[in-house]
Amino acid sequence: MNYHKAVKQIIDILTNNHCWFETFEHEPVATSEEAAKVRHGYSLAQGAKAIIVRAKMAGGEKRFIMLVLPGDCRFDNDKVKNATGAKDIRFATKEEINTVTDEVQIGGVPPFGNLFGLSVFADQKVFDQEKIIFNAGDQRFSIAMYSKDFQNIVNPQVVSII
Repeated sequence: MNYHKAVKQIIDILTNNHCWFETFEHEPVATSEEAAKVRHGYSLAQGAKAIIVRAKMAGGEKRFIMLVLPGDCRFDNDKVKNATGAKDIRFATKEEINTVTDEVQIGGVPPFGNLFGLSVFADQKVFDQEKIIFNAGDQRFSIAMYSKDFQNIVNPQVVSII
């Protein structure tokens, strides 16, 4: 299949860092709930949901950041603002996500914000799971890996945002 280039980039990163991982090809999924149904052997809580938000900082600067949280959770606006120093946040639009990620579809955005020059803020509960799984740049392709390896490679700011 022909996948977004982010799929190969992530596989290359994991291979070059000698990380254990496994891959899954499946029907297109856009939500964490849909993904959990096709990822046999993994729970919704193990899904690492990547969300891009636009943060308006105290000085008026606007920037995009990535939030990573378990698939069965929602983020808390006030906690995100506190953790990031933002005055206001909102979900990035489809067009903004396309621009920031070089056309990764919503629902396919991987938690590797570093691939897109984004600061990554991961909730501490992501690391309660030994293994995490996520759409890796395409709604039809998932990768599972150890959460500790994700933390070492992506180096997110670990915060409380749920």
